[in-house]
Amino acid sequence: MTETEPLRAAMIEAAERQLASSSDHEIATRAVCEAVGVSQPVLYRLFGDKRGLLDAVADHGYERYAALKAAQERTGDPVADLHAGWDGHMAFAQANPALYQLMFTPRPWSHSTARDRVTDLLAAALTRCAAAGALKLEPRTAARLILAANIGTALDHIARPALFADPALSHRMRDAVFSHVLTEPPARQDADPLRAAALRLRAQLQLGGTEALEPVETALLQRWLERIARP
Repeated sequence: MTETEPLRAAMIEAAERQLASSSDHEIATRAVCEAVGVSQPVLYRLFGDKRGLLDAVADHGYERYAALKAAQERTGDPVADLHAGWDGHMAFAQANPALYQLMFTPRPWSHSTARDRVTDLLAAALTRCAAAGALKLEPRTAARLILAANIGTALDHIARPALFADPALSHRMRDAVFSHVLTEPPARQDADPLRAAALRLRAQLQLGGTEALEPVETALLQRWLERIARP
């Protein structure tokens, strides 16, 4: 840890507190500096500008989100875990509305990696589904579809809570998008059995690898399976 890390962390926490308490979900750099007891040039030195500070707050939010995901109980049923993950995502949004909006509302100037890293977490969960033969699509494609629906539902709930207070609405959206990406293992008879097998084998290789092949051979096999699994 560098000597500036504690100060950087304190400023991120002060900015997040201000973000949460602000009626318009904005921050003032002067107020952040006063809360920590430093001058504004210190903020510019550590974060570049206000945008850099907001990016740091968003990335810190990802660390909290990832910690909650890591604490979520993993069962032997990856599809059940996926359902629980949707609900956990909604709970995080409801508990941290200002932070959630910062993390997931598009900001053209942002360099935050929070959303991409959340996509990676979801793709890993979907790889488990694919390994069980329960996924119709390639994991990252399915992750993008699910996350777009999850984020849209959560943002609508934050913006218009009176219209989205019923949790059944969230579950209907979840079930609708899951029906497009999940399938009952084994794959349906009208599905392409070769493509389904390729999806499953590719996911199992990503999860556990194999000692039967050299790394270059494994990479080549992964490439072949990727091509077979394309819709």
